[in-house]
Amino acid sequence: MASTTSLSLLEVSAIFLSVTAVLSYINHRFIGLPTTIGVMVISILLSIMAIFLGFLGFDQLIDYEISLLNQLDFTEVLLDGMLSMLLFAAALHVNIGDLKRYKLPIAVLAGLGTVISAVLIAVALYYMLPLFGFGLPLIWCLLFGALISPTDPIAVMGILSSAGAPKSLETVIAGESLFNDGLGVVIFVLLLGILTSGDIPTANYVAHTLAVEAGGGIIFGLVLGAILYYMIKSIDSYQDEVLLTLAGVIGGYALASHWHLSGPLAMVMMGLMVGNRGRALAMSDQTRHYIDLFWELIDEILNAILFVLIGLEVVMIAYSGNLFIAAGLTIIIALVARFIVVGLTTKTLNRQLDLPSGAWKVLTWGGLRGGISVALVLQLPAGAERDILLALTYAVVIFSILVQGLSVGKVAKSISQV
Repeated sequence: MASTTSLSLLEVSAIFLSVTAVLSYINHRFIGLPTTIGVMVISILLSIMAIFLGFLGFDQLIDYEISLLNQLDFTEVLLDGMLSMLLFAAALHVNIGDLKRYKLPIAVLAGLGTVISAVLIAVALYYMLPLFGFGLPLIWCLLFGALISPTDPIAVMGILSSAGAPKSLETVIAGESLFNDGLGVVIFVLLLGILTSGDIPTANYVAHTLAVEAGGGIIFGLVLGAILYYMIKSIDSYQDEVLLTLAGVIGGYALASHWHLSGPLAMVMMGLMVGNRGRALAMSDQTRHYIDLFWELIDEILNAILFVLIGLEVVMIAYSGNLFIAAGLTIIIALVARFIVVGLTTKTLNRQLDLPSGAWKVLTWGGLRGGISVALVLQLPAGAERDILLALTYAVVIFSILVQGLSVGKVAKSISQV
């Protein structure tokens, strides 16, 4: 591979931001897909073109793309950079009254459903992969189940807003996605600790970790939200109030990470408090307008950048014939696991749910996976196992966003017309 000059963080960021802006323009001007899906489609096509040119002996484009991606840590960019702002922006517009109304299905899907899905996927993968020569230890399969089971709030909220789903289903899917990623990350970290240390934690340790990280993150988010609420209510200056929310998000996420609390859950709780109680009682109309506009722009820009990165990262994956088939079966396994979890929930709690007939279709097909899964799989120790799971993760994520994301609107409309 040809050597490439090391670039500064500013230069790398400028390149990816410029690429995102150009791809967004091309999509809006000539293609017309939803922005997140459109820019990812184009970036995937660019990656495929770079790979094809590499096969023909023109290695410059793919070498340059890989060099850029290697200089930008995807996991750090998403988990330590973008995620706090994206989760806060998503939670800011979720009505807490709707969440309370559908708290039972949200709690079941986000909690028990995530665990059941992770186990189902892990067991299926453990027995399926050896058929294609890719046998993995059970702990690696469990790690994959943990990272791929949570529905991604970034993907879900970005696509559901224009899908036309009934309000009740949109609330359940959005609420589930906001909370289950925090649980999924905690489970993943616990399993990763088992893999790296070789020690199996006790039930008390697992319960304590879940209580501290998840419960502590929720409490910290509520406290931070209360502080933000008081500060916003005590002044009337939209510039300062917007700045306060930005500082609360970035500083709060950093503090949560430093104290080993769940940053994602903290941002969700803070966003819900500021977006509901703060919006109703602490903001003037002008402040409300500018805060909504600011975070809407942040959400759109970061989502576009994230999905471009997902598309460009395709060049980092080496697919063989057998791995390609295994990836296709993994997509089916993930969908079946989602169907089982949703089916059990809607069947068992049918009377309490108050959801439209056929809701299981939207809940199953709308369970999108996205950048969080990619960021987590990239945290795995380097080796053949990681390469296999990386390929499987990308297959599920790309199918989820391109196929499910583009068609969930039709499924939702079919439900709303029943």
